[in-house]
Amino acid sequence: MAVPIAVLDCDLLLYGRGHRTLDRFKLEDVTDEYLVSTYGFPRQFIYYLVDLLGATLSRPTQRSRAISPETQILAALGFYTSGSFQTRMGDAIGISQASMSRCVANVTEALVERASQFIHFPEDEATVQTLKNDFYGLAGMPGVLGVVDCTHVAIKAPNAEDLSYVNRKGLHSLNCLMVCDSRGALLSAETHWPGSLPDCTVLEQAALTSQFETELHKDGWLLGDSSFLLRTWLMTPLHIPETPAEYRYNMAHSATHNVIERTFRTIRSRFRCLDGSKGTLQYSPEKSSHIILACCVLHNISLEHGLDVWSSPATGHMEQPEEEYEQMESVDSEACRVRQELLLTHFS
Repeated sequence: MAVPIAVLDCDLLLYGRGHRTLDRFKLEDVTDEYLVSTYGFPRQFIYYLVDLLGATLSRPTQRSRAISPETQILAALGFYTSGSFQTRMGDAIGISQASMSRCVANVTEALVERASQFIHFPEDEATVQTLKNDFYGLAGMPGVLGVVDCTHVAIKAPNAEDLSYVNRKGLHSLNCLMVCDSRGALLSAETHWPGSLPDCTVLEQAALTSQFETELHKDGWLLGDSSFLLRTWLMTPLHIPETPAEYRYNMAHSATHNVIERTFRTIRSRFRCLDGSKGTLQYSPEKSSHIILACCVLHNISLEHGLDVWSSPATGHMEQPEEEYEQMESVDSEACRVRQELLLTHFS
């Protein structure tokens, strides 16, 4: 005899058809302190996200108990900032763990759809000049349009045969290429690269390289560490400085480049789903990449709302794989000339 299969709504199973738990949590009923401690952000920031994402998260549904955009956003923020689907988080807003997972997926995709709105290089000349001036004010390095580096985020093993995500530490990860400004706001974020790729290979294949090699940014450059090759648009430190000018250049380069290292620490501190303290991201590489990018979007939005980028304590359990730096600076003679001119003009 055939046995009928019932499709159960997890929220109905937990709370019953007549209990409107999804409507019980109201932002106005709790304090900002509670919202920050539980979801990582204050009330006005959450209201902004509801306005920004509400239409996308209110897509037509067959279910009479569709979860509101506000509740979906709270669920996602709870996961991003705690790194956990613990029942406590779902209980706070009245949804099951399965519904929490769906909310995170919905909000993540809504944020990824808006990534280009919040993560981009400035285009008008006045803003570009302000960007350079702000960098120059840090340590006297002229012409800087951004600082670039890679950071690894741990993910679960896609499958036993795929070794492309195994990094130099023997861990599965995504290698994420990012550029930030002097405040720590992200100007570019490519979060999908397999962890086995060294930083220099990621940059060679990245959209960022295509963007700069089209000469859209003729009057400035990025700063990168020794894991990258010197280019006309990417200034790296000197491997063995010998003159006072070269030492001054390296010191200014290091002090300026440190901004992105602080930015990585802040993002991991604010979004604990990325820092490894709750384990790896338990998603496919594609979905994990989208979660990282969604956190990057939220990071930039938080800066726009005056939430101090350096306010959170430094954390992070996912160590960076060590790179073997190979000095190949002479490959690009024009890049060497540009750096030498920079040394003579500004550091001699």
